[in-house]
Amino acid sequence: MRPISLLKRVGDLLRWEYKNPSSFPLQWKRKTLPIFAECSAFYHTLQKPSPLITTEEHDLELAHKRLTTICDKALESNVPVVIDAEDTFIQPGIDYFTYWAAVKYNKGTKPLVYGTVQAYLKDAGQRLFETKTAADKMGLPVGFKLVRGAYMSSERKLAHSLGVESPIHNSINDTHHCFNECASYMLDEVSSGPGGLILATHNLESGKMAAGKARDLGIGKDSDKLEFASLYGMADAMSFGLRNAGFGVSKYLPFGPVSEIMPYLLRRAEENKGLLSSSNLDKHLMMKELKEESECLCFMIG
Repeated sequence: MRPISLLKRVGDLLRWEYKNPSSFPLQWKRKTLPIFAECSAFYHTLQKPSPLITTEEHDLELAHKRLTTICDKALESNVPVVIDAEDTFIQPGIDYFTYWAAVKYNKGTKPLVYGTVQAYLKDAGQRLFETKTAADKMGLPVGFKLVRGAYMSSERKLAHSLGVESPIHNSINDTHHCFNECASYMLDEVSSGPGGLILATHNLESGKMAAGKARDLGIGKDSDKLEFASLYGMADAMSFGLRNAGFGVSKYLPFGPVSEIMPYLLRRAEENKGLLSSSNLDKHLMMKELKEESECLCFMIG
C-alpha cells in the first residue's frame, strides 16, 4: 500500500514532532490518535529529519487514497480492516495511517479499522491506554488486535548497537504479563462501552484468562466485541474449545513465496512460547479422537 522507505520517513518525522511539537509542525499530517507515549523508544531518530520532498508527499497522498479504497470496500462488505504491526523502525508510520483511518471510519459502537499492539514492547500498555482514552474523548469506537510480537532479536540488536535500553521486555514472563494486562483492560472497556478486541494468541493461559473474564463480564456467544485469532494448524484445540464456548474465532492462513513464509512462521513460533504446550494438547486430542474412531470401527466390524 505504501513504500517501506516512506513509512520510515514518516516515522522519523512523527518522532521528531512528538519531542518538538511547537517548533516542528507537519503540514501533511491528518487527524489521528496518539502514536507515542513518553516511555516510547525515540532512538531511531537521532537528528532532525528533513521535510518530505514532492515525490514523497505524492506517495503519501497515494497511500491515503489506497487505504480509503480498502476501507470503503470493507465498509460495503461489512468486514473489518485489521492492520498488522512490524518493527519499531516503521511502526509509527503504520500507526499513523491506521489511526487516521480509524478516525475517519470508526462510527457508532463497532470499529471498522483495528490497529495492532505488540505486548512485548515496554511501552505497549501506556500507548494502548492513551490511544483508547483519546478515542473515548473523540467519541470513537477503537479496535485493537493484541499480539505478543516477533522481532525480539532485531530490536535488541539495534538497541545494543546504539548503546540504549532495549524496547523489549526483559523476560517472556514480563511479556505474558503485559499481554494479559492489556487484554484485561480492553475487556473491561468493551464490556461496558464501544470498541472491539482481537486476541491473537496461541498461549493457553492467555486464552483461558481472557475467556474466563469475558464470560464474567457477559461477553460471550454472538458478541462482536471479542474475537480470538491464531494461525491455521496451530493451537487448534484451543480454537475449537473457544468456538464451542461461543466465542468468535478466526484462523489466519499465510500465503506467499516460501522464502517469505518460513521466516514469518519461525517468528510466530518464537513469539509464542506457549505454542509447544498447545501443540501437545492438539496432539493428545487427535490421538484420543483416533482411538475412539478406531474402537467405533472395530465395534461396527465385529
